[in-house]
Amino acid sequence: MAGSLVSLCIAIAFVFAWMAANREVLAFAEGLPDQGRLIDTSHGAFFIVEKGAPEAPRVLLAHGTAAWSGIWAETQHNIAPEGYLVTAFDMPPFGWSEHPKAPTYERQAQAARMIGLLEALGDKPILVAHSIAAGPATEAVMMRPDLVSGYVIVSGAMGLADRHTPKDVPFPLQNRNVRKLATAATATNPLLTKWFLKKFMHRTDEIDPAMVASLQTPMSRQGYTQAVSDWIPQLFKTPVDSNSMDPEEWRTLDLPVALIWGDKDTVTPLDQGQELAALLPNARLTVLNYVGHIPHLEAPKEFADALLGELKYITSTSDLDSP
Repeated sequence: MAGSLVSLCIAIAFVFAWMAANREVLAFAEGLPDQGRLIDTSHGAFFIVEKGAPEAPRVLLAHGTAAWSGIWAETQHNIAPEGYLVTAFDMPPFGWSEHPKAPTYERQAQAARMIGLLEALGDKPILVAHSIAAGPATEAVMMRPDLVSGYVIVSGAMGLADRHTPKDVPFPLQNRNVRKLATAATATNPLLTKWFLKKFMHRTDEIDPAMVASLQTPMSRQGYTQAVSDWIPQLFKTPVDSNSMDPEEWRTLDLPVALIWGDKDTVTPLDQGQELAALLPNARLTVLNYVGHIPHLEAPKEFADALLGELKYITSTSDLDSP
């Protein structure tokens, strides 16, 4: 009986892998959303979406797991009229940015990619990082604080609690072929997009078909499942050698930092935000009530109001015109 069940699971996984192979037909730079463009960096081409006046202070938005720049559309709509150039970008392997030739997605490697983008932009934006993007974003900020004017962490998945008992990739997923099959059946399976969203959000009534469809659009890219599969180990492996895992590095972070968290976040619970706030002597922590892990989707107006407050605070304490 157990053997038959295993065989069935394997067969289903192969079916989803076949579906992914037939779905992933767009070559790099094909089918790009009309609202964005590619920008060349020292780490490949990044897809960015900009909204606002070009001469305004830039706010750079980094998305979380399995998302892309489109997830920030309502935030851009709400923030740009307040005097900011709001730029969302796709962090490889997700979205429409160029997949790296070497499939390395460790926190330091992702931080280097962010640094390449910040250097290409060249205007010291305020960096806003959601969820798992906060790891490489913090690493980048610690390596090159001169490239940003401030930093906002939204429900950041830092993993500081794991530094004493590091975790590794589950044994079955250490096999690249097995991991690709599992990825096709789960992370890049459009049949599960809405199910995953519900697991991350508290206000699940905010999920609508347009939101789900938007998240699914990059799934048509060639090699998307393979790229996401190569990234998957970073969900499990503790980045013990990263500066961003060292509390002392946080205490010496010398730039304006703010944190925004939902009080119903079950993915990165509020106490993780409180721990980070305690490490930063001048950090501000804003808590959104009855909000889960994706505030900008669950409570877009409340989130925009909170973010605007932090942007104004950071702008007032930063020299945005410094080189």
